[in-house]
Amino acid sequence: MFTYKLDEEIELRPLEPSHARPIYQLIDQSRSSLRQWLAWVDATNSVAASEEYVRSSMTQAMENGAFNAGIWYKGQLAGIIGFHEINWNHRSVGIGYWLGSNYEGKGLVTSALRVLIDYALIELNLHRIEIRCATGNHRSRAVPQRLGFILEGIIREAELLPIGYVDHAVYGMLQQEWKLKR
Repeated sequence: MFTYKLDEEIELRPLEPSHARPIYQLIDQSRSSLRQWLAWVDATNSVAASEEYVRSSMTQAMENGAFNAGIWYKGQLAGIIGFHEINWNHRSVGIGYWLGSNYEGKGLVTSALRVLIDYALIELNLHRIEIRCATGNHRSRAVPQRLGFILEGIIREAELLPIGYVDHAVYGMLQQEWKLKR
């Protein structure tokens, strides 16, 4: 895990127990917009739920090397980005991210994702990164598109959200593709 300063305003910090309250507060402030696209939002109904998420994330980092980091903007938690479980046999990983509604449109996820892509494909020598987004979540889909990920397909009714089942767009980036873009 690492702490990484992207610029004077943006920093990635590995999750730690002291982040549980700011995570919960950010979710609570953005609950109506987040719950459209993230199935776990309604279950995150207390600081204790955020504490459990942080503990789980820290355990996953120790056991698998996958991690979640806070995206901090001007000293405030703006969102979370991280690796889902790394598949070391196939050298692949999925990446997920979300932002509080007050922080959208500032390029925070795109900047943070570039760092995680470099870390995964260059430092960890992984072969493939996958990002899945609900097809109707145009802001989330714009991030991998902006960074040159390939739309590999649509998984029908992949996730049950409060609005019903949604399809997922699956984006992929291979190590050799990313090296050509750098």
